[in-house]
Amino acid sequence: MKYKVLITGNNKMVINEFFNNMDFSFECISTSNRYDDIVNHLKYINPDVFVYCLMGETPDEMKKFINEEREISKKQIPIVIIGESKDCTQLLKIAPVINPTVFQKPYSFQNIEEKIVEMLDNKKRTINKTLVKDKDVISKAEDAVKSVEKLLANLEAKEKLEGRRKHVLVVDDDSSVLKLVKGYLSSKYDVATAKSGKVAMKFLETKTTDMILLDYEMPDDNGATVLRKLRAIDKTKNIPVVFLTGVREKEKIQEVLSLNPRGYLLKPIDMLKLNSLMKGILG
Repeated sequence: MKYKVLITGNNKMVINEFFNNMDFSFECISTSNRYDDIVNHLKYINPDVFVYCLMGETPDEMKKFINEEREISKKQIPIVIIGESKDCTQLLKIAPVINPTVFQKPYSFQNIEEKIVEMLDNKKRTINKTLVKDKDVISKAEDAVKSVEKLLANLEAKEKLEGRRKHVLVVDDDSSVLKLVKGYLSSKYDVATAKSGKVAMKFLETKTTDMILLDYEMPDDNGATVLRKLRAIDKTKNIPVVFLTGVREKEKIQEVLSLNPRGYLLKPIDMLKLNSLMKGILG
């Protein structure tokens, strides 16, 4: 790829050397030393380097370069100065240039070409490294933003979850038990009731609950059967289940416990024990 070179100055011999013998490395564009011409070339050509070929410029002509140099430096375009030692020294004294590359006589045109290409290659590599680094920084920043967004979403979801009332499903074939338990729990929890295991399973097909109070002795599907069904379904297998039972015989209680419920309560239900048990499970 050729580098674009914008050239000005009185040294026509050096300018011709760029056009005639450096065309392999450079795409050369010449301009006058008028401010407007240089500014327009900077805007529409967007050169990679600006070359000032000096040869007997007057101090007034050199003073004009002060404003031109400002526009060139704004675009971070390297400036190359070529000429006699006295001309180069005078220009830098009258119109100081930021970090110029200076070639003073005696010079080799081959050396000028090689040095300018090397300078522009290094600048290009530096820019590419910066771009890669910036992309890496941007990528890491984007990952960090995504992590924060995910964390905030999780916190928001957790707050909503913790902010809502816990849900309890009470399953019992005795309407008076359902009414009693629901009346006691409704001040602290959202409570749903079901008069049979089948009704409870139907309810759980479309809804969720945080805990189930399950009568152990019911006609048709008893508590043990309902618990086995719950544990066979992914959606319901981890729901805490507490048995409600009127059975007091040791063997029967061991049978209840063998199903590994989260707890059991004897009927008639002690509401203080119920409250303590639910706090331990639901928090």
